[in-house]
Amino acid sequence: MFNIRFAADYLRHRFRAKTRHGIHSPFVYKLVDEVIYDFAPKKVYTDIEQVRKHLLADDRTITVTDLGAGSHVNNNKQKHISQIAKNALKPPRLAQLLYRLAAFTNPQSIIELGTCLGVTTLYLQQAAPKAKVYTLEGCPQTAAVAGQQFAGQELNDIALTVGNFDDTLYSIINSLPKLDLVYVDGNHQKEATLRYFEWCLPYVHEDSLLIFDDIYWSEGMKEAWAQIKAHPQVTATVDLFWIGLVYFKKGQAKEDFLVKF
Repeated sequence: MFNIRFAADYLRHRFRAKTRHGIHSPFVYKLVDEVIYDFAPKKVYTDIEQVRKHLLADDRTITVTDLGAGSHVNNNKQKHISQIAKNALKPPRLAQLLYRLAAFTNPQSIIELGTCLGVTTLYLQQAAPKAKVYTLEGCPQTAAVAGQQFAGQELNDIALTVGNFDDTLYSIINSLPKLDLVYVDGNHQKEATLRYFEWCLPYVHEDSLLIFDDIYWSEGMKEAWAQIKAHPQVTATVDLFWIGLVYFKKGQAKEDFLVKF
């Protein structure tokens, strides 16, 4: 049933979504033309994909603790790291889009909910090497593997926090003067997604970007995305089906864009 609904949502999105043509907002047109549709190869992509390649070949077994949707709370499962790398990591095309979005935003700080094995974290960090990256993961053993990747890259500006997002996120948000880039890829439940969004709102500014992953993952996530779009502080959203971008630019007429990706 899930696959049928998801496929229907995808086809509906493809039918209604636009390319750069037909977008009249100068900011969103520039975003689509220069960032979303920049498919040129970059050396950093090759370097980080080598990390993915090593993870795909890693046959070690770890115990996965999933605190989010789609599982029972604390449902521990034995999995090969290679299996997690194959099924849970963002595919290169999407991870590289996140890299471009982060580079375009030029943040001083980045918060990522859902470290997984750390590949997306590396993309975000390399996109904004001067930024402090706060990455949060619910599973201790998955986080340990990610930490090994960060140590191997000799990166000291990634702060990895392990625990339930409900317990860890707010204090990190509260420790920052403002939020520049927040990527929410974990706990795909309506109430949690909206709660994290509300926690962010007092700290957003003209150039902030919030990215929500899997906005069509469930009916609950679709409802959360609809409420986020309708919030009065939000001025522009870009729905790429796989992720949703949320902006707070003053002077931007409130509008929701569906863009093919």
